[in-house]
Amino acid sequence: MTTRILPAVGDPDAARAISTLLSQLPSAEPAAPVPDSTSLLDTLARMAVDSIDELPEVVLVHERIGPVPALELIREVALRFPAVGVVLISSDAGPALFSAAMDSGARGLIGLPLSYEELAARVQAAAQWSVGVRRHLGKGAAADVFTGPGGRVVTVTGAKGGVGTTFTAVQFALAAAASGRRTALVDMDLQAGDVGSYLDVQFRRSIADLAGIQDISPRVLQDAVYDDRTGLALLLAPADGERGEEVDDRAARHIVGALRSRYELVVVDCGTQVTGANAAAVEMADVAVLVTTPDVVAVRAAKRMVRMWERLQVRKAEDTAMVVNRWSKHTEIQPALIEKITKTRATRTPVPAAFKELQAVVDAGRVQDLDNRSTVKQALWTLAGELGLLQAPDTATAPTTPGAAVAVRAAGPVSRLRRGREG
Repeated sequence: MTTRILPAVGDPDAARAISTLLSQLPSAEPAAPVPDSTSLLDTLARMAVDSIDELPEVVLVHERIGPVPALELIREVALRFPAVGVVLISSDAGPALFSAAMDSGARGLIGLPLSYEELAARVQAAAQWSVGVRRHLGKGAAADVFTGPGGRVVTVTGAKGGVGTTFTAVQFALAAAASGRRTALVDMDLQAGDVGSYLDVQFRRSIADLAGIQDISPRVLQDAVYDDRTGLALLLAPADGERGEEVDDRAARHIVGALRSRYELVVVDCGTQVTGANAAAVEMADVAVLVTTPDVVAVRAAKRMVRMWERLQVRKAEDTAMVVNRWSKHTEIQPALIEKITKTRATRTPVPAAFKELQAVVDAGRVQDLDNRSTVKQALWTLAGELGLLQAPDTATAPTTPGAAVAVRAAGPVSRLRRGREG
């Protein structure tokens, strides 16, 4: 049997040493090392699209992988891809780390410096375990076991306050639920979250109640989630903004991972501020949306946000979907120019400027009652389909705008904006 092995090693020297030893293992098929946690999760997700049989039997995680710490990364891989045997490589092979690695879902621990015998033994044991799990799943004996990449996560972040971030996130979630997807909407604007206000919901529990829980069971998660009459499962921001500090990046990864394992789609409203929690959510997301308006201040803020994500190794600009809200064909700053300045991917469907359609439902706190004839709702639900958030875009119950795309004209000179494009 051929054992497929995927190393995750950030240090080039360590990567070469591991690759050299792996090439000597009998019946081993080592892949090229991936340099960071984001690349590892993306690679595994692409492999798992068709079948879990496409996944490698063994993943090796080096202790200095980043930006997600090694044990957190192991926990994430074990949750999303439970048929993969994960082995930690560390200079500390003591019992404390061994216990922590096992608790995170690892199938073994290899000490540094590497030895051929130990590497071969640990890889073989993890591979045999992986084959056994896949055989078990293939026979249908564990139909309720979560496998593969799991539900999709989409984050919605605003370039600045007032660009329509929460409204966009809510409409994406409503569109997905209407198409038949089991959808969770998470308010991770931890100090100023308004998802509850937009949907006229008050609930005693919030995301902060999950922050200190290491293993979030389905029952614990259900107690914190509000099942709304719209069909959405809501995980709200804390009513007391100071409690938002309880949700750090580690808690955010656990919470989003737990939601991903139980819902087909998880929509996360990340607000407009970068915190450890929402940065972790953006890093984990299958789709990261950045919302801006076509004005100089907002576009500059969008550029700042994208650059910050790149410096923090959270998200690359080209992997970010830019939604242009309050668009008009008469606006001087068009989506094509915004795409060029921010180096993001502008969506084909801009959202028109038509606040009069929204004012009544926003003031009433019932945006779910927005008329289907609303051009804003039609654009956002079309966008949900464009981003792959709907169960069946061709037959969804959401109204759509005619045509596959909206043509946008090239922008003319905008001197104030272009002065901010350098530096």
